[in-house]
Amino acid sequence: MQYLFTALFILGFIAFLGFLVLMILSIRKGNRLPIKYIILTTACFAIASIGLYGILTLSSNSNQSEIDQPPSSQIELSGLHMTTDEFKNKFNGAVGKYRLNGLSITRLDIQDSSEQGSGAFEYIFNDELRLVGVVNADRSIQEISLYATGDPRQPTGGILLTAIATLILTTNNEYTYNDAQDVIQDIGLLDHDVNQSDFDGATVRNGLEYRFSIQDHDHSTFEITVAK
Repeated sequence: MQYLFTALFILGFIAFLGFLVLMILSIRKGNRLPIKYIILTTACFAIASIGLYGILTLSSNSNQSEIDQPPSSQIELSGLHMTTDEFKNKFNGAVGKYRLNGLSITRLDIQDSSEQGSGAFEYIFNDELRLVGVVNADRSIQEISLYATGDPRQPTGGILLTAIATLILTTNNEYTYNDAQDVIQDIGLLDHDVNQSDFDGATVRNGLEYRFSIQDHDHSTFEITVAK
């Protein structure tokens, strides 16, 4: 419809100018103004006006549609601002830089979901530790979760704490290992409360929420999501 209204406006306006010039020339020559010139000039002006009105109406509706777009569609595309390949490279880079032994990601395969083109991936480090991620339709990562099983009285020891620190480094390009430890401290992982069978601590850094929780006595979860 945009092309149709544009064509009507251009053709109508050109024809209107043409007939208007003929009318002016006819008057200057002292000739009697033909009635057909008046009718055709009026008709061309009307056609050009219809075309202009259509163009303005379509443009207005298009702008309003963008304004009225539901916030949920914007939220779907928000996230950690990296693809799975970028995430893997950054994660392995942090592992190598700080010699965080026992951790590395070889490959992340996305399993597509029927829900709006989103998907998920899973990586198993060992029998007690696995990584799960959710991706948007544009293949950027929406959120990351780390699931661990084991004694909740010692959740900050060994490979779990190392994996948490590596994820923090992966999602903050400017962070050092000391910065990652500060985040862990803010969550409360180094407090005595973490030895309880029911723990939930979180902190927000650079628009991301880092949360650690313990459920059912021997299941721990570390999540990285966009802060609300």
